[in-house]
Amino acid sequence: MTLNLSVLTPNRIVWDSEVEEIVLSTNSGQIGILPNHAPIATAVDIGILRIRLNNQWLTMALMGGFARIGNNEITVLVNDAERGSDIDPQEAQQTLEIAEANVKKAEGRRQKIEANLALRRARTRVEASNPIS
Repeated sequence: MTLNLSVLTPNRIVWDSEVEEIVLSTNSGQIGILPNHAPIATAVDIGILRIRLNNQWLTMALMGGFARIGNNEITVLVNDAERGSDIDPQEAQQTLEIAEANVKKAEGRRQKIEANLALRRARTRVEASNPIS
């Protein structure tokens, strides 16, 4: 038995296919979803979506949104998403280093909040670009 997973951003369909299992980062922690999971709706955090397909784990960087699970259908609506295999690890690492520097030099509440969000996004992209062993 499988799940139908759709990951959508405002501009594109990032994923639309059957999967065996997922692990989703929510605002209250990670949840694992297998076939016949109880119906839920949840907020999605900036974090990694882990997808098991053909007994292999794939990663995707999610940038916050919502998910609806029910009847073996998972719909994830997010601000942005990137498949881990599409992320250049060196570019992601450089972006992380820039984000870390920006957090240190941020002044004022708004700058600090924006810099910390950029840092969370950069860390998520680095983590997603590293294959799961």
